Amino acid sequence: MGAQTVYDRLRQSILELTLDPGSPLDETSLSEQFQMSRTPIREALVRLSGEGLVTTLPNRNTIVSAIDFMRLPVYFEALSLMYRVTTRSAAVHRKPEHMAAIRRHQEEFAAAVERRDAIAMISSNRDFHVAIAEAGGNFYFTALFTRLLDEGRRILRLYYQSFDDVLPRQYVEEHDAMVAAIEAGDADLCDRLAAEHAAQIVRQIQSYIARDTVTKIPLRSDPQPA
Repeated sequence: MGAQTVYDRLRQSILELTLDPGSPLDETSLSEQFQMSRTPIREALVRLSGEGLVTTLPNRNTIVSAIDFMRLPVYFEALSLMYRVTTRSAAVHRKPEHMAAIRRHQEEFAAAVERRDAIAMISSNRDFHVAIAEAGGNFYFTALFTRLLDEGRRILRLYYQSFDDVLPRQYVEEHDAMVAAIEAGDADLCDRLAAEHAAQIVRQIQSYIARDTVTKIPLRSDPQPA
């Protein structure tokens, strides 16, 4: 339970960007902060490392992983393609149990949007799109898309932040339209809707990153050993 508490709180701080990329995560300091031994701290850091949210340096110091803005163009290209491929495939291969899971995650996303709960939005959005990928039945597509969604969680946090966490109802409706197209088995419509959905996300993030408001978020750099 101790490791879970540390994991949950650190993960939330990283995803909310209250812990800046590059911030040091010293086991001794964290042990004092959480009033726990170093064992649960280490376990939590290992889990976060597995999610790509923290990085262990050659000198064994741990830091919050950097956001590699320089690689965003190729990331967006891969992400957009997987939106289209998985949604189109779901229209062809979906089963009733898949639709139930997709709808459940969409309801969770809509509720998170209503609450302006950015962390819940990130989580439910990820689960929604993973459920669509699973409905498509291609393990490789699902694995790749899940990895891309997980890698992009802090980028998605910037996306929601660009709206001050008041996400327009339009984006809930875009999800609803994809659900309806999948259920109708309209692969071409799914492809178009997914492409449009991905494109507006990319445009919004690129616009936000270009503003002065994100200058405090460090670009990726090669950390120097302490």
